[in-house]
Amino acid sequence: MEASGQIGRHAAHGDHMHRALALARRGLGRTAPNPMVGAVVVRGGRIVGEGYHHRAGQPHAEVLALRQAGPRARGATLYVTLEPCNHDGRTPPCCDAILASGIARVVAADRDPNPVTDGRGFARLRRSRVRLVTGVLAREARDLNAPFHKAMRAGLPWVVAKIGQSVDGKIATRTGQSRWITSAAARRLGHQWRSRVDAVLVGVNTVLQDDPRLSARAGRPPAGRPMKIIVDSRLRTPVTARCLSRQSPAPTLIATTVRPSARQRDAFARRGAELLTLPARRGRVPLRRLCRVLVKRGLQSLLIEGGGEVLAGALAERLVDRVVWCIAPLIIGGRGAPSAVGGEGIPALARAVRLADMRVSRLGPDLVVDARVMYPGSR
Repeated sequence: MEASGQIGRHAAHGDHMHRALALARRGLGRTAPNPMVGAVVVRGGRIVGEGYHHRAGQPHAEVLALRQAGPRARGATLYVTLEPCNHDGRTPPCCDAILASGIARVVAADRDPNPVTDGRGFARLRRSRVRLVTGVLAREARDLNAPFHKAMRAGLPWVVAKIGQSVDGKIATRTGQSRWITSAAARRLGHQWRSRVDAVLVGVNTVLQDDPRLSARAGRPPAGRPMKIIVDSRLRTPVTARCLSRQSPAPTLIATTVRPSARQRDAFARRGAELLTLPARRGRVPLRRLCRVLVKRGLQSLLIEGGGEVLAGALAERLVDRVVWCIAPLIIGGRGAPSAVGGEGIPALARAVRLADMRVSRLGPDLVVDARVMYPGSR
């Protein structure tokens, strides 16, 4: 028997699914290219086993929860935040473990968008006469794994744009001074975001003016994360830049439109950086094409930190999904001072990018606007 979309029935499962979602969140920033998944085994109204996916290549949430439950899993209910897999990968199929355990019912939040699963796990459970309930807290589960869903459905990473600006929209003075517009608290927020994503992207002007390290100095990101991406159409990144270092825990990718010489490639390779040449789009690195390359490399979430031209290009190509805008109580002014979003701008307000589900909070002396991006014509 399968129930889907029935609010009364789903409400009875909510507490246990909330627990499964809380467990799944423990894998934040560590599971890519796999999704975050949590699982809970319930028997007689009591939790007898629980688990979450720690990182790719390690046991899935369902397996860990069933191991903890042991023989108490027989006849019990398994709550899981994503459809159990039914294919061999780096770990065996979760459906095998579920059927071997004697689980009587599976309550799942959402369907797995990965084409190798996408309904096959549910179909196997139904054929094996395991009672199935789906769609419990589906929106919460989908939001939790937004990067995974976008990578599977669109072949693009989930993109967050984090900006630090003055109240009049400037990210530097007319002389290029930008340290520091926002507060230390806002900078800590930036490092927290770096620890959650697979890659951090900046334009070459940010490298030339600020010389950032682009590392995550908060949380515990997995080895090799976040990868550092520099958008550099004319290959102006100096080999002495601080973000280029073999001692750095994460590699660097420089996306350019020029064909580097063997000498240039060797010089950057010695600094732990890879050069990627892409065909120019209006004289610039094609960001959408770059993003597709990143997803093929297993990078599903991307944090754009600047500058204004890169952000304008990402918005123009409809790549940004969320903005985290830190606004300092400063007025900088100046026609020549760079703005948070550059580019040519829109010709009419009807074509403006709008924000939805907006949350505004205080962070030290700054304001933080956190919102979902809506493009013209989208719902």
